[in-house]
Amino acid sequence: MTEAEWLAALPDMVFRAILLLARIGAVVMIMPGLGEQEVPSNYRLGLGFALVAVLYPVLSPALPATPDAVGEMLRLILIEIAIGIWYGALARLVTLAMTMAGQLFALLLALSQLLVPDPAVGGQNAITGRFFALLSVVLLLSTGLYALPLRALAESYAVLPVGEGFPAGLGAEAMAAAVGQSFLLALQLMAPFLMLSVVLNVAFGLLARIAPQVQVYFLVVPGQIVLGLLLLALLLPAMLGLYASVARETFLALPGVR
Repeated sequence: MTEAEWLAALPDMVFRAILLLARIGAVVMIMPGLGEQEVPSNYRLGLGFALVAVLYPVLSPALPATPDAVGEMLRLILIEIAIGIWYGALARLVTLAMTMAGQLFALLLALSQLLVPDPAVGGQNAITGRFFALLSVVLLLSTGLYALPLRALAESYAVLPVGEGFPAGLGAEAMAAAVGQSFLLALQLMAPFLMLSVVLNVAFGLLARIAPQVQVYFLVVPGQIVLGLLLLALLLPAMLGLYASVARETFLALPGVR
């Protein structure tokens, strides 16, 4: 390619790179593992640029040229951003199940007053919710599961080509299913602790009726906390195994993964 040909093709090259960055950057900013709020934004942005550089030679032939109208240009970019946010959110929801499970754990075991700052959800979160969220991040990074959403992202251009719009109906259905799966996973993780809470509350309720002079409250709270922590120590490996299995299935079910 001569210098004149390269200069003539430069506007299309830049526009195609921007289209790639719009989708890839949106995913990288919110994806689980590498897209955590604890990771500096400049690192995530650098990862986005690196992925654009890697995928550009493969994907650029299928990308549209620079449109003449500014409105059409903005439409294409905004659609790519929407698709990227959608992909990232589908992957992110499975990790939010761990945060919800930790919050439910705190609520069931009288630990909901112990709050810590949580940049992932904004504001403050129960300390066990933050603990479970960090566990999920460590698990994703240590097992390599974080790479599956990136694979889905690279293959998404085959099922959602640039310029063909965003399937709002199917996208909403997929998002609703992912939200339901996230809530279900949180309840599955917390099922043993829910049963423990019910049993303890029933037992201490009977004790209060049988021996009203006993200060039941001062027995309930320490008992719930101690037994809950013991049960957590016993079940944590199985809980992490369940989470890893569901996360893997969720990532492999992302649109475009083959």
